[in-house]
Amino acid sequence: MARIRVTKQFDFEMAHALWNYDGPCRNLHGHSYRLYVTVTGHPVKDENDPKHGMVIDFGDLRKIVAETVVVEFDHAVLISRDVPKENYAKMGVMFEKLRVVDYQPTCENMIVDFAKRIKNRLPAGVELYSLRLQETATSFTEWFASDNQ
Repeated sequence: MARIRVTKQFDFEMAHALWNYDGPCRNLHGHSYRLYVTVTGHPVKDENDPKHGMVIDFGDLRKIVAETVVVEFDHAVLISRDVPKENYAKMGVMFEKLRVVDYQPTCENMIVDFAKRIKNRLPAGVELYSLRLQETATSFTEWFASDNQ
């Protein structure tokens, strides 16, 4: 039985700042992120199943990633819980979609967070194979399940 990989691309906009960083990314700035989600599994063999021939319906994968990542982070400001609250508390409506996370919001840490969120929602028989999070036109991180077992 063939094992197949299925990939879907997602785009979202997000701002972040790297607390205590020694470069320009310590300042609040934004990116147009591109997330590639690859899952693996065996296509459904049951001809009576509406998902016959699919590992996962692209629409189902879109819904999972939209609910766990895109809706949560699109047009959000992501900062570490280590940032003193007085640094952002007075920004009011500009920080309406502020997400304070338990990690430094680097591309590397974000992809680990996204992997956890997505893995927990995949249907039986479908496994997360890899993620690629592109932060700029020339920079991205990758996460592979085989590296994280």
